[in-house]
Amino acid sequence: MEKIAFLGLGHMGEPMERQLLAAGHPLTVWNRTAEKAEPLVKEGARLAADPAEAVRDADVVITMLAGPDAVRAVADAIVPELRAGTHWAEMSTVGPDVVRELGARVPDGVTLVDAPVMGSTDKAASGQLGILAGGDADGIERILARFGPVTRTGPLGSGAALKIVVNTAVIGGVVLVAEAMKLADALGLDEETAKGALAGGPLGGAVGRAFATDVHFGSDLAVKDVALATEVTRLPAMEAVLDHYKAAAADPDVVHEDIARAVGHIRSA
Repeated sequence: MEKIAFLGLGHMGEPMERQLLAAGHPLTVWNRTAEKAEPLVKEGARLAADPAEAVRDADVVITMLAGPDAVRAVADAIVPELRAGTHWAEMSTVGPDVVRELGARVPDGVTLVDAPVMGSTDKAASGQLGILAGGDADGIERILARFGPVTRTGPLGSGAALKIVVNTAVIGGVVLVAEAMKLADALGLDEETAKGALAGGPLGGAVGRAFATDVHFGSDLAVKDVALATEVTRLPAMEAVLDHYKAAAADPDVVHEDIARAVGHIRSA
């Protein structure tokens, strides 16, 4: 079994790591806050003191981090340690430019794949995420499939690009539902009746996500993802969506909570 180093134990990383442990892979983990690794260590993972130590003997490296700055910082530490033959799956949501930047830095013989995921914590826990794999994923697809079905998206960076497209649609859809419910509130409509009518229409999936209670995708991360999209091209509707999430993320009680909490913030604004 391949020796795997997994860097990042956030809301998504921890359940993904459990999929690897369940499959029997020798697993080394690292997280900026080491205490978060304690449950995984009890289940058989080894805790590394720093990113460089984590990847030194790994056959496969997986990074699942909060954003571009975190990925660059970890890359600074691990790139000198990567051995020829190692496969690196960058699974964070960082956009294609960062992925190509990493691709220019990896040593000869190291294969970088961008493989961000579709789905939230519930899908991560059940191994049913959708994996968007860009680049040469032949040597790592079997491991990525531990997390869910793998879709080949094209050359390096294409998985990261498609992830921004998907997230833009989801995050924007949640705001549309929030504003529709704000209108329903203003018109004096019963909440459950309005939700039911919206759920039966074209925004049905977004309604479910807007009122979800068993998943997690923070408003701060929504700000990061929409900002990545609006930096690529002019998206007037998404610029308005970004303003909504920035306002929600400015509330310390909402910033790290799931985007469903932002719905209430938008309705009450």
